[in-house]
Amino acid sequence: MTTALETTARWRAVAAETGAADRAAAEAGIQLAYWQAGLPAPERVIWTGSPLEAAATAMRMVAQGETGRCVRDAVRTRPWAAERQRRHTALGPVGWAERWALTGGQLWDATASLADRIRTGVVEALAEEPEDAAAVRLVLLDAVLGQQDAAWLAAFDDEAGTLEGVSAVARNAGWWWPYERVVVIAERPVELHRDEAGRLDRGDGPALTFPDGFALYAWRGMPVPAAFLAGLAGLTPDRIRTEENAELRRVMLEYYGYDRYLAESGARPLARDETGILWRIDLADDESVAMVEVVNSTPEPDGTHRTYWLRVPPATTTAREGVAWTFGLDAEGYAPERQT
Repeated sequence: MTTALETTARWRAVAAETGAADRAAAEAGIQLAYWQAGLPAPERVIWTGSPLEAAATAMRMVAQGETGRCVRDAVRTRPWAAERQRRHTALGPVGWAERWALTGGQLWDATASLADRIRTGVVEALAEEPEDAAAVRLVLLDAVLGQQDAAWLAAFDDEAGTLEGVSAVARNAGWWWPYERVVVIAERPVELHRDEAGRLDRGDGPALTFPDGFALYAWRGMPVPAAFLAGLAGLTPDRIRTEENAELRRVMLEYYGYDRYLAESGARPLARDETGILWRIDLADDESVAMVEVVNSTPEPDGTHRTYWLRVPPATTTAREGVAWTFGLDAEGYAPERQT
């Protein structure tokens, strides 16, 4: 029997899968999902290059009366609720909570945040005027999330039951819009770049790219304009100081390096003691950045001593207080036997 660990690993791979969809397998999954819901098979399956193109296609076809009603509740929501109830009854509240913690709970943050970012990107691209956003969000409610449904599907994996068709689509394609007569379905991304925390992250191009060119740019999870990333290579301390957007200025500092910024901006130390040196960067319209410079007492193989920079709370007044804070202590309680 497949273990929870193996199940989670398999669905984590599904959620991060890039490259061309297996269209035949995905369409077979659609047929099965409709059959399991007691619905006639859709007359057409329309493939698109991204959730953006799919949402635009669905909006147009719904407006023209070509789709029939949305059947998302029948093919995804009600079967999902039934499977969850069945599992909850079989395992009990504690058993179900343990099952979720070992499977879907491991994938939830990464899949949910990515789905939210895609939704935001679609709304921004399709809503030419602010009043148009509501209509775009409405059609997004019709979508089944395909591979981004991995968290819930992982929890039901060993007994998918009436979600077998939905699971098959998720393993082989991206988002899809199920209607009575038509299914609109999107390809998976061709590129996906994330940091160790699972957030969208790339400094030299789009973090998420689809075959039709729809792309999202992000630095450590924060959405940024494409032109902004292009300018990171030429950053200077003056350019960082004059950036009016506080969030973008933080990105610039992270990219440039706090230590490098301190060295090149002529910053002066605020305090020094036996643990290190406290530096502060004052930023307009934003909280100050406090850093403690510490030197590793253990030499490197070449005999040198490596310097580390520790980000500490802005109100920190001494280097010792800052280093103690990184260990969850106050300055009086910090008494290391050996500094490393």
